[in-house]
Amino acid sequence: MDCADEIAILRREIGPVAGGEDRLSFDLLKGIMIVEDAVTSPDAIVAAVSRTGMRAEPWRSESDVTRRSFWETRGRTALTAASGLAVLAGFAVHAWLAGGILEILRPEGTAAGGAPSLAARTLYTIAIVAGGWYVFPKAWAALRRRRPDMNLLMTVAVFGAIAIGEWFEAATVSFLFGLSLALESWSVARARRAVEALLDLAPPLARIQIPGGGERQVRAEEVPTGSRFLVNPGDRIPLDGQVVEGTSEVNQASITGESVPVAKEPGAAVFAGTVNGNGALEVRSTKPASDTVLAHIIRLIEQAQHRRAASEQWVNRFAEYYTPGVMALAAGVLVIPPMLLNAPWHEWIYRSLVLLVIACPCALVISTPVSIVAALATAARAGVLIKGGIYVEAPAHLQAVAIDKTGTLTRGRPVVVEVVALDGYSEARLLQIAAGIESRTDHPLAQALVSYAKIREVPPAEATDVQVLPGKGITARIGGRSFWLGSHRHAAERALKTAEIGEHEERLYGLGRTIVFAGDDARVIGLIAFADEIRPGVRDVVQRLYKAGIRHVVMLTGDNERTAAAVATDAGITEFRAELLPEDKVAAIEELVVRYGPTAMVGDGINDAPAMARSSLGIAMGAAGNDAAIEAADVALMSDDLSKVPWLLAHSRRTLTVIRQNVVASLLVKAVFVLLTFAGYASLWAAITADMGVSLLVIFNALRLLRANVQS
Repeated sequence: MDCADEIAILRREIGPVAGGEDRLSFDLLKGIMIVEDAVTSPDAIVAAVSRTGMRAEPWRSESDVTRRSFWETRGRTALTAASGLAVLAGFAVHAWLAGGILEILRPEGTAAGGAPSLAARTLYTIAIVAGGWYVFPKAWAALRRRRPDMNLLMTVAVFGAIAIGEWFEAATVSFLFGLSLALESWSVARARRAVEALLDLAPPLARIQIPGGGERQVRAEEVPTGSRFLVNPGDRIPLDGQVVEGTSEVNQASITGESVPVAKEPGAAVFAGTVNGNGALEVRSTKPASDTVLAHIIRLIEQAQHRRAASEQWVNRFAEYYTPGVMALAAGVLVIPPMLLNAPWHEWIYRSLVLLVIACPCALVISTPVSIVAALATAARAGVLIKGGIYVEAPAHLQAVAIDKTGTLTRGRPVVVEVVALDGYSEARLLQIAAGIESRTDHPLAQALVSYAKIREVPPAEATDVQVLPGKGITARIGGRSFWLGSHRHAAERALKTAEIGEHEERLYGLGRTIVFAGDDARVIGLIAFADEIRPGVRDVVQRLYKAGIRHVVMLTGDNERTAAAVATDAGITEFRAELLPEDKVAAIEELVVRYGPTAMVGDGINDAPAMARSSLGIAMGAAGNDAAIEAADVALMSDDLSKVPWLLAHSRRTLTVIRQNVVASLLVKAVFVLLTFAGYASLWAAITADMGVSLLVIFNALRLLRANVQS
């Protein structure tokens, strides 16, 4: 079960057996169909599934699952590879025995010896069977249900090509369609594994306190709400909860996207999967493991992927009418004139055959996958990983682009942007003291400060007696004197703030900066301002998006309002949403889709994954992005280059233009020959030549995409 089309088929087929479609629910990522309160046996449901051309087995827990066979895990890949190799081998044998490639492609090829030999036909047959192994049963099921779909359309194209002797064309169509289905299945499987990997973020065990003293480790899902558990420095937090005792800083970028660790003290909320800092915490659980923010993220991804799968490709909708329409028209041409107008049977049988030949949808079926494969290959050369054909076309329709701040618009790491020295201290001396103190810690702000001092060629002072004050700051002795670095809260506790300091503080906070105060026992000697560095060229990228026709560029972030406003201003973005949790980002995306239309979400973290899955097009920063975000997205920018987003829009529009040209050309040629057939001027050989000609035309037109510029 890899697409919404198959879900729709299952609903129609299994619904009556199970007692109604309302009893059915589907998890596309896990490949699970859930039947609630079925009115029949599991065996009857499995049998009903088999009638659709698919296969089902009762769900088993992981502990009951035996090792899957090679055919189950690699069968589709092996068959697709075999189909492709057989096509190449068959073409080589065909060309060799026919006297060259041109002999095969000549309009009079059959008469000139271009017809495939028995060896070539055998290889082509292998390619057709291997490529259509998973397709032909579904096509037969669609025919029995009298609901033509893309599987039936492809099958008609293959056997129609065989009927007119175009074995190479039949084998190529079968291989390309089989390849597209294999890629679709692979993409869903990868996303499925990534969602399951999210569970690894939260540790499986929690250290809970035992009433009366002591502690023991239990499985996180067995911890009752309200229990107290301990989190050591550096550990991941196993459950959502509220801090009861202890102070620390927690890196919760995986949940909120905040660029710096957040101070936690009694009463503060913590999330499962986040990383504790230097202080030990005692936490009271507020939610069961199945209802944590992290678990909610996983469910959001699954639900969003399911909603996404509800959209159908236009080719499938077209096939519902094209194939039966052509068959009905050919049947009408065959019987109506002879029966009603007493026309000669042999003439109208011939015309109906011409109509069937020219109506063979080979050019239509070939044109789109070749265009998509060429577009995918070009995008890959440009460092843009696109996960399927539908995501090649989607960017062309976008009206809005939502962009995450931390790690996407910005680099995701703090840098020193301003140093304010006070009370007679020089900037160099302030940096020397601060770097000396921070050189003993691995906090992101400390690393940024030490790096900045090194760039300014300021050697750190020799610091002794370094002590960390969890949630507040750090102290040390330098040259026999006591110095400290800390937050504004720590400076206020020391009662060392002055009006001048307040002015600097207000100005820097107004710019969205993170501030570290430095001082000694008697006064504040300076302020050091940090900011999440914006990526180079972001403003230019935003302007290019507007020029490309994107009407709305919106920044989404879990950071505070002031920081968000500062980054949005630097990036040239006028609309932003701040202080968002993952579910808030999903709600924001849904609102943008309703208000503006198709909307893309560009992000890099786990917290962005649900929003990317819910958006019309999810785009992940691939090089430094989180694996779950990449797998949930439809497109990954492997070079972390935001300028590839406007490039993707232009590439998508080029591809869509080529596809439309191919479709129009195919249908136009067919329409002309339909008219010529009714007028009596079309011949079977002319129809074959036209069909082959338009097939080659659309292929060569599609291959032009390989020459597209891959530079931004």
